[in-house]
Amino acid sequence: MATSSNPLARLADAGVAVWLDDLSRERLRTGNLAELVEHGVVGVTTNPSIFAAAISKGDAYDEQLRQLAAQGATAEDAVFRITTDDVRDAADVLRPVYDRTDTQDGRVSIEVDPRMARDTAATIESAKKLWATVDRPNVFIKIPATVEGLPAITAVLAEGISVNVTLIFSIERYGAVLDAFQAGLEQARANGHDLAPIASVASFFVSRVDTAIDPKLDEIGSPEAAALRGTAAIANARLAYGLFQEVTADDRWKALAAAGAHPQRPLWASTGVKDKAYPDTLYVDELVVRGTVNTMPEATLDAVADHGGDASDTVTGTKDEAERVIERLRGLGIDIDDVTRKLEEEGVKKFTDSWEQLLKQVDEQLSGAADQVAASDAR
Repeated sequence: MATSSNPLARLADAGVAVWLDDLSRERLRTGNLAELVEHGVVGVTTNPSIFAAAISKGDAYDEQLRQLAAQGATAEDAVFRITTDDVRDAADVLRPVYDRTDTQDGRVSIEVDPRMARDTAATIESAKKLWATVDRPNVFIKIPATVEGLPAITAVLAEGISVNVTLIFSIERYGAVLDAFQAGLEQARANGHDLAPIASVASFFVSRVDTAIDPKLDEIGSPEAAALRGTAAIANARLAYGLFQEVTADDRWKALAAAGAHPQRPLWASTGVKDKAYPDTLYVDELVVRGTVNTMPEATLDAVADHGGDASDTVTGTKDEAERVIERLRGLGIDIDDVTRKLEEEGVKKFTDSWEQLLKQVDEQLSGAADQVAASDAR
């Protein structure tokens, strides 16, 4: 088990839940996920890109693909079966954490079909189907924070389904997510649901903001622009946390908390460092504050475990400084609202493209498996 001298344990002591941003059947079969849980990982997030990478490597899915091919499954059916099976098994690995943390951690996320990101009704139906199929209380259904996704978030929470709101980039949209979350809990309470087991996190994407803004600063080329490199993403996230504090201090939230609700924790996503000029633990060390989640790709998790910081609070009291960073960027002609709007569009497209690639890949593998089955039957 982790000790207080371990950077991951220090993060836990500081109130930061450490999650892994990855899942594969190989991790499940080898016991790797269980081992990571023993060393401080208390949750798992997935997305279409992660599943596409998992299925493309090794032979862990070959037997199930052969079975599905023999059953005449379509690529969409196969992807649904494979991903829900993996998430269910991961949820079982993490169930002791879920029980130990009073339902707050030990969660595994699975995303609705990203092609539905602009379709409210389809997102709601997809979320319900995923929830019923995985059939584990410690699952999060991931719903993108698009304009069309907001009413879906409310409707799904109202059914008592726990939600991970994903692809949040802007402060304005985050405010709308917090409102959708509270509206969902209010409806759930009216529907007679116990609010205590209904959980939610708001996945605020971090590194992609710097990836989008740093080239603009490089193009400007002034000393002030150079000084702002690598500051936008952290400032944006710190402002999001400030908004979270404001919302959880108001009377509307207090009424929900009195009814047993847990807050929608901010989750720092996209925390892998893209620019090698920056410390590889940058988006972990600079976003330490109690009551948050940091989901990390394995390389970042390993870096933090090896040489992470002392886990001192690096967020509380930083609102004014963060606002100055954003204003200095605007002074240079960089509108962060415009940047985050484009990042949302790109994020939806990226996940949709990954999903389409996953379907194509599985379709090809099903065809190959069907040929093997036919050849075997002919012998």
